[in-house]
Amino acid sequence: MTLPENNLLSIVYSSSAAHPFTDEDLGALLVLCRENNARSQLTGMLLYREGRFLQVLEGPEDALRHRMSVIAADPRHLEVRILLQETIDRRYFPDWTMGYEPVSDRMADEIPGYRATLSDVEDDDDPQRSVRALRELIRWFQDRAIQLR
Repeated sequence: MTLPENNLLSIVYSSSAAHPFTDEDLGALLVLCRENNARSQLTGMLLYREGRFLQVLEGPEDALRHRMSVIAADPRHLEVRILLQETIDRRYFPDWTMGYEPVSDRMADEIPGYRATLSDVEDDDDPQRSVRALRELIRWFQDRAIQLR
């Protein structure tokens, strides 16, 4: 897949699910996300655990801003909060229209930068600590993406 590599934006956001998602619900959501993201030239990854989403989306700025407005208006998402937004030179997940990983309790303890509630990242008085935690989480997923190619 050839993707434009100028005016790239990366956004990490969290949200609460309006209702619990079953494995079937998540599967259907992923199919839809992957189709929409491929059409919009967006890539990224998604985590879901205990009613919380954490997602990294990246791609052309206009397309990504449009997708974020759709997500913010989606009734399945509550409390959409942008945790990190930055211009990037290259994609972290160039081959993933939407990578996904279910997070078990054991796995949550092993993922650098992952937080059970994300409240310490969202409400931290030291924004650099939050950014470091999110970058650590992105790097962990990026390494996994490389291993799965």
